Amino acid sequence: MTQAKPVPNDAYSMILEAIDVGIYRPGDRLVESELADRFGVSRTPIREALQRLETQSLLERDGRSLIVASLDHNQMSELYIVRRELEALAARLAARHATAEEVKLLRAMVNADNALIDEPAALARANRRFHKQIHLASHNRYLVQQLDLVHRTMALMATTSLAAQGRGRIAQEEHDGIVRAIEERDEEAADRALRDHISIAFMTRLQQDAERRKNAR
Repeated sequence: MTQAKPVPNDAYSMILEAIDVGIYRPGDRLVESELADRFGVSRTPIREALQRLETQSLLERDGRSLIVASLDHNQMSELYIVRRELEALAARLAARHATAEEVKLLRAMVNADNALIDEPAALARANRRFHKQIHLASHNRYLVQQLDLVHRTMALMATTSLAAQGRGRIAQEEHDGIVRAIEERDEEAADRALRDHISIAFMTRLQQDAERRKNAR
């Protein structure tokens, strides 16, 4: 019996992943021919993917070129407000619906990620996986879809708040508290812990931006 060949990632997913991991950063120009060569696909799916990303405001026009979008102060504030509410709901629902195996996985992720405290880029990737697992543990497909959109937009921020001095260790302590609330099936505590976690991340981001503006003078 012939085994089915694995389906390759589509152009949209590959470009999105490249933005998410920082291969393409805010302000970078995306060229159809270069993307087609990089990902080994024809220009037609690349063109369709770019149009989709532009519709989602992940790309924007700069004359006739498409560049990776960037977020201004107001957009960043709006994004964090929405993220805080949705993430808190996901944590609340995870405390209610997560299976025993999902809770154990969250605990294992926190323990493993402690080794990455001094590696901001690696910790940022682990952080995305951790939050995604909470989203899945909510067992609400519509919430997961909305959070996917929020986290895709988070990729438009040039730096990670985890790069701030001491933030990695504090964030891991916050993750520990979130998982502990989920383990105890305490919905209120899980909601509050996740909400506080996002608020502190937002404050750290604001401090980073203020420092960057100060240094640019």
